[in-house]
Amino acid sequence: MRQPVIAASAPMPFPRRAFDWCLAQVKHVLPPTIFFFIGFNLILWTKRMILEAHGIDYRGFFTATVAALLVGKAVLVTDHLPLMRRFDGAPMIWPILFKSAIYWVCVLIVRLAEALLRFLTAGGAITDFPDFLVERFSWSRFLSIQIWLMVLFLIYVTIHDLNMLFGDGELYRLFFRWRSSEAKLTRRRRIRLLTRLNRLTEANPIEAFSERGSAVHGELIVILRELASPPAASAARA
Repeated sequence: MRQPVIAASAPMPFPRRAFDWCLAQVKHVLPPTIFFFIGFNLILWTKRMILEAHGIDYRGFFTATVAALLVGKAVLVTDHLPLMRRFDGAPMIWPILFKSAIYWVCVLIVRLAEALLRFLTAGGAITDFPDFLVERFSWSRFLSIQIWLMVLFLIYVTIHDLNMLFGDGELYRLFFRWRSSEAKLTRRRRIRLLTRLNRLTEANPIEAFSERGSAVHGELIVILRELASPPAASAARA
């Protein structure tokens, strides 16, 4: 009997691949943009209330929007750099501090480049820009925003890394879908089991797990069964 010929899958058209790539970039840049848009507007709202107490009107919605877009773009570019994986195997505090510092430096460069562009657009010469930075540039305002940026970066990177540690989407389910009592029991038990599994793999070679009847193999099976059990059953045992 002649075997049916399986046709090779046709390559995806370029417009579709371009659309999928653009969609992936938008999904990547959207969370930090929304996060910093909210953060910047909270800062500007606080500044506005302080200035209004002194009779000074202040509007900064457009500034916050542009700043959030700049930060989102900086995060998109920086995340593709190989050095961002520098501390992946270290305790969480190190990658959080390292990534926050890299984001902060990138935004610092972007903001200085933006100031240079405004200076050139106003008719200044590039050779006069250092004198402008020393004599007329508002460093107090610039650095105050950079300090708040570092605080926001630390919060954002911590949330992002915790979400990746627990599994993409787990934090969303924990905060918005699970009941608090069920989530506490389930999360606590799973973290204990994963910690126990991590210690087991660190203390024993991989070959030891394939030996049926050994204590290591038996403990591994127990942990895997507990992890695979339904959440309700795990919560009841906890």
